[in-house]
Amino acid sequence: MERLLEVKDLEVSFKTYAGEVKAVRGVSFHVDRGETVAVVGESGCGKSVTMQAIMRLIPMPPGVIKNGTIVFDGKDITKLSEKEMEHVRGSEISMVFQDPMTSLNPTMKVGAQIAEGLIKHQKMHPKQAREKAIEMLKMVGIPNAEKRVDQYPHEFSGGMRQRAMIAIALACNPKLLIADEPTTALDVTIQAQILDLMRDLQKKLNTAIIIITHNLGVVANLAERVLVMYAGKIIERGSLDDIFYNPRHPYTWGLLMSVPTPDLDKSKRLASIDGTPPDLFAPPVGCAFAARCEYAMKICYERYPEDFPVSDGHSAACWLLHPMAPKVKPPIGKGVTL
Repeated sequence: MERLLEVKDLEVSFKTYAGEVKAVRGVSFHVDRGETVAVVGESGCGKSVTMQAIMRLIPMPPGVIKNGTIVFDGKDITKLSEKEMEHVRGSEISMVFQDPMTSLNPTMKVGAQIAEGLIKHQKMHPKQAREKAIEMLKMVGIPNAEKRVDQYPHEFSGGMRQRAMIAIALACNPKLLIADEPTTALDVTIQAQILDLMRDLQKKLNTAIIIITHNLGVVANLAERVLVMYAGKIIERGSLDDIFYNPRHPYTWGLLMSVPTPDLDKSKRLASIDGTPPDLFAPPVGCAFAARCEYAMKICYERYPEDFPVSDGHSAACWLLHPMAPKVKPPIGKGVTL
């Protein structure tokens, strides 16, 4: 497949009064045209900061992109001026933010917010942009779009606001859509509708999607490839089947075992990952997960592991995959029913 986005050795830090927070520490990955990539991990692992860096939305200061390249559709967007980047945001790369109520402008009608990008990027006449806004509201499944286009965000339900955010993001037919926890605040039935909508729109528009989530059910329903992040690094990457049926990093095992399943023994407690993530003011020299890992060896605390290949397209940064490491049988590996 043709490559749309390639991120290499990305490092993002935040300068604070207490010191430098190393939020993203050498992240590399790619996204092909029309594919869906999920980025999973617990809160604070660097998922959202990585995506905001791609959109060039990191506030500088206190944030700074210290190193790395972000090549989108053949151009390194880290070298673009802010004015040049304004032409990329919304028209070529769009983002659906986590909370639509705080992302939508409460003082503007929903239709005007959809039309805004069309007028700016596609130079549409306001009347034509309004018609396109109605069309987009219909496309994302909002009923009575001719009336809803003139309503304010507070007049929409949570699910409708999220649909409106997707309509805004897709109005200019971007090549890449970044969805940051798009279903977090929604109940399960609305979550399913939003995921179905994103899947259908992707097929219709051939838009590549990066979905940021900690919900493995969302991953199972939407993603083709998965990146597992921990403490500002990608620690495992592979296809959906690789991650769910043959995970090789202890952190990925912990994530999968913490998911409740239909056959869960109700007499046993749900598995959890003990401990807390490391302090990114002073990240550990070795594997950041070592302090929480029951399989940790001496070398795990002394050196960061290389990315060991497991199969084609599947790799994990774990010393257990070294040929000289003791053999450990994964506690999970037959997949998770979600």
